[in-house]
Amino acid sequence: MKITKLETFMVGAGIRNWLFLKLHTDCGIVGVGEASMEWRENAIETLLHEFLEELYVIGANPFDIESLYMRVYRDGYWGGPVMMTALSGIEMACWDIIGKALGQPVYNLLGGRCRNEIKAYANGWYGGERTPENYARQAKKVVAMKYKALKFDPFGTAWKEMNHKEKMRAISLVEAVRDAVGDEVEILIEVHGRLSVASAVEMAHELEKFKPAWYEEPVDPQNLESLAEVKNKTNLRIAAGERLYIPQDFFRLISLHAADVIQLDVAHCGGILAAKKITAMVSAQDLLIAPHNSVGPVSTAAALHLDTCTTNFMVQESYDDFDVPWRSDIVNGWKPIPSPPSAGGSEGGGKFTVPEGSGLGVELNDDAMAEHPPIKNPFPSLWEDEWIRNFTQR
Repeated sequence: MKITKLETFMVGAGIRNWLFLKLHTDCGIVGVGEASMEWRENAIETLLHEFLEELYVIGANPFDIESLYMRVYRDGYWGGPVMMTALSGIEMACWDIIGKALGQPVYNLLGGRCRNEIKAYANGWYGGERTPENYARQAKKVVAMKYKALKFDPFGTAWKEMNHKEKMRAISLVEAVRDAVGDEVEILIEVHGRLSVASAVEMAHELEKFKPAWYEEPVDPQNLESLAEVKNKTNLRIAAGERLYIPQDFFRLISLHAADVIQLDVAHCGGILAAKKITAMVSAQDLLIAPHNSVGPVSTAAALHLDTCTTNFMVQESYDDFDVPWRSDIVNGWKPIPSPPSAGGSEGGGKFTVPEGSGLGVELNDDAMAEHPPIKNPFPSLWEDEWIRNFTQR
C-alpha cells in the first residue's frame, strides 16, 4: 500500500482555526488527521505541502509509522512544535488507514480496550464578565450537563506577579465556583504558566482550602526546574505537559518529579504511537495522564483512542460542548463529543463513548468544512482582556 495524495483543509472555528488533512492511498483507503495549533496553522500547512508531502509522504507505506516518525524527526533538524504538529497529523491519518485496512479501531492495535467510557472535564465554559456571580452561574450550567469536573483560569491577564486586588479577585472566583458546584465536583485550576515561582507558591497556599483536583502550569512550562520547585512547596497536585512536544522533554519532566499529572497532547507530541510511548514512561513512575486537547474533533478522536488503551489514564479535556455549536457537523460517523445525560437525568453526561468503528472512526465532511472558512489571527493573547471576553463562542 502506498500514499498517493495529501490534502489539507483549514476551518475557522471561533477563536481557533482547525487544520485537517486526508491521506489517499493506491487501494482507495483514505485516512484523516488533524494538525491544528493556535497561531501556527498556516505555517504547518506550508510545511506539510512544501517539505513533508514530496519528501516523506507521497509513496510511503502508511504502515511504516516508526520509520516515518524517525526520518521526519531527524531530518527536520531544527525540530520544534510546528514540525511535530505536522508530523502528528500525518501519523494520525496513517493509523486511520491501518485501522481501516485491518477492520479494527486504532486502540485495538495498541493494546486493546481498558475501559468502556472515558471521563471528561469541561473547558471553555467560562468567559465574559469576570465576576464571581458570572462564573458561578456558568459553572452550574456545566454541572447540569452532568460533568463531574471542570477547569478554569481565574487569573485574568496576570504575568509573573499579581497585586493584592488581583489575588483577591482570583480567590473570589475559585470560591464562587466551588460553592456553586459543591464538594462532589472536581475543580481544576489552570494558570497558563503565568506566575513566578514565589507567586505560584503563594497562590497555591491560598487555593488549597478549595480542594482543587490539580494546579496546572503554574509557571513557565519550559522551566521544568521551577515547576519542580513549586511542586515541592505546595500540597496541590501539579499538572503539566501540554506545551511539551518531544519525548526527551517528557522524560525530563518525569525525572524531575515536577508534576503528578502529565498532559501530553496527541496533536503535538508526534502522534498516537509517540503518545503511547510517553504514557509508558509516565506509568513507570506511577503517574497519571490527562491528555490535553483544545482543537478539533479529529484530534479528539485520536486522544480518545489513546485514552481507551492506556491503563494510567485519568481524565480527558473536553472543549467539545463549549466552542462552536456546529463542531459535530465537521465529521461523519462516530461523533467524538461527550455523551448527554440520560432521559432520567441521573446518569451519563460528561463522558465520551469509546469508538467502535475501524480506524479513528470519523470521516471529514467536506461540505461542512467549506461553510466555515479560516479566520485571520483568531486566537487572542492570553495576556489581554480580549481572551476573557471572547473565550466562549456559543
